[in-house]
Amino acid sequence: MLINGNDILAKAHNEGYAVGAFNINNLEMAQAIFQAANETNSPIIIQASEGAIKYAGAKMLYRIVKTLSEEYPHIPVALHLDHGTTVGSCVKAIRAGFTSVMIDASHHSFEENKDMTKTVVDIAHSVNVGVEAELGRLMGIEDNIVVDEMDAVLVNPNEAEEFVKYTKVDYLAPAIGTSHGAFKFKGEPKLDFDRLAEVKRRCNIPLVLHGASAIPEYVRERFEGTGGDLKGSKGVPFDFLKESIKGGINKINTDTDLRIMFMAEIRAVANKNLSEFDIRKFLNPAKDAVKKLIIERMEILGSVGKV
Repeated sequence: MLINGNDILAKAHNEGYAVGAFNINNLEMAQAIFQAANETNSPIIIQASEGAIKYAGAKMLYRIVKTLSEEYPHIPVALHLDHGTTVGSCVKAIRAGFTSVMIDASHHSFEENKDMTKTVVDIAHSVNVGVEAELGRLMGIEDNIVVDEMDAVLVNPNEAEEFVKYTKVDYLAPAIGTSHGAFKFKGEPKLDFDRLAEVKRRCNIPLVLHGASAIPEYVRERFEGTGGDLKGSKGVPFDFLKESIKGGINKINTDTDLRIMFMAEIRAVANKNLSEFDIRKFLNPAKDAVKKLIIERMEILGSVGKV
């Protein structure tokens, strides 16, 4: 059942759990997410970045998700634009059928971010579409846009409260110390949970954790065991994900883990049989491995059985 993202996250906010928001670029990734949701009775948010839309097309991604939502009608699902950088990008996604959009104006000034977000909220709410925004900035890579340590700024709780009241945004991604991509931390991981709790108290809406891929050890070993190199990357520990949910996070984004697992299985098949060229024999093991990873993540987030 394809619905407004706010309908999914409002329930999570009220009941104190988080919903996995998983990125897709193709059919197989979408199938893995739906199959995991079906096995666990979990609500899901499926995300497409501007890069994914450029690759596959907004309308095509919508049709994939819409078709799968009809195959699994009991699963609440939202199709979300991840990191829309302009008002126009959000409008295009809404017109394509997306039921949730993120306007990421965090690279602009606070006032510009507020105004851009309010514009998107006014448009989206008029057609029953949920809106996410971001305050502060995350280090790492967002569709090839590099954010370095000098530009990374944690969210200001006072600004967050003002921002939510002014924009009427449905859910907010506060920067608390995570980063995008596989290379998240130097030294020991550290997130500002006190800052998170204060933002939740002041805003009282669903909050979102970006840059939340965990890179579990078995995923790392599978990827590196098939010839990959993660260069000592560190993900967000599972305990940190659980602690963030206690602090008010209700939507947890996961992309890097899925890509690493998918490519590890593709490479494993290629390494095992150099003469293999049946695409299905590459994609099916990759899809199954990603599904197992997603089920594990749903159990950690507390979304199992919340349908």
